[in-house]
Amino acid sequence: MAERPDGKARKRAAVPADSAAGRVQPRKDATLEARIQALEAERDRLMAELKAAQTRIADLERTREQVVNRIDWVIDSLHSLIDE
Repeated sequence: MAERPDGKARKRAAVPADSAAGRVQPRKDATLEARIQALEAERDRLMAELKAAQTRIADLERTREQVVNRIDWVIDSLHSLIDE
């Protein structure tokens, strides 16, 4: 670097690393395609999680219904015993 008359070194202008090394910038299409693929993969994963959650909810609702029916049956049985 060349020194200025006051003794301070002059800084060179900052040049982007890619253009300084003569590299070609990645195409926007390639980065967009990668982003689209990532989003599609995430969408597919989320859809699978949603389906699993819906199946689990349906199982829990069936179990809840069975428990409520059994509780009703026990209450009816207790009323029958009290009435006798």
